[in-house]
Amino acid sequence: MPASDPDSTTDRGPDTADSAGTDKPAYPTDRTVLEADCARCPALTESRERISWGTGSLDAEIVVVGEAPGYGNPDADRWRGGNWTGKAYTSRHSGRRIRRMLERIGYSDDAYYTNAVKCFPADSEDPTTNREPTPEERANCRHHLLTELEAVDPTVVLATGKHATTTVLAAEEGDRELEGFVDGVLEQRYCERLGVHLVPILHPSYQDVWLGRLGYEPEEYLEAIRETLDELSEATDDRG
Repeated sequence: MPASDPDSTTDRGPDTADSAGTDKPAYPTDRTVLEADCARCPALTESRERISWGTGSLDAEIVVVGEAPGYGNPDADRWRGGNWTGKAYTSRHSGRRIRRMLERIGYSDDAYYTNAVKCFPADSEDPTTNREPTPEERANCRHHLLTELEAVDPTVVLATGKHATTTVLAAEEGDRELEGFVDGVLEQRYCERLGVHLVPILHPSYQDVWLGRLGYEPEEYLEAIRETLDELSEATDDRG
């Protein structure tokens, strides 16, 4: 059973940029540690600062899955990124953005945030830059993701980006290449083995680039996500 770990790091005060806004997302105060000293991937063990464990309620209806934490910013006041905080989706850009999105559509208290790969995958030529996790690293960490999905038992997995979607599909039906990701954004599919509805969305870092291709204005995109989540939630309630 996953263990809840209260935040043991020292926050150095609220972010100035966040404090000025009225729609700032709530900062997570704990994390769910599955394997405290995991060393399944030697390269990731070497490159990481901390393991970026999932955050949020284990009773959540939605699990938000990203690919892997970025290097982050160790000098930021609070939103330093999972590589430094040990908490998924706590970077200044992607972390705050996806949490703010869920908050605006009414699901901030019903979401659990995690990554398919829990450790920062450093590029060999620049240790502060991400590389894509290897298939072996994805497979090694898949056990953790499956443990989280079993513990939370969500209705929906919201996969942010192509690589996160590919990892969830690999857990469902084995490794395979995902083609045409952008065209499949917000097209939910039921994963029978996992017992969840998979809903791919754009990664927060690339959202502004691809929204036009999908034909959405930002507010329309948010509304489309909300409607999709509402429909799946209502359908599950009806069956229950």
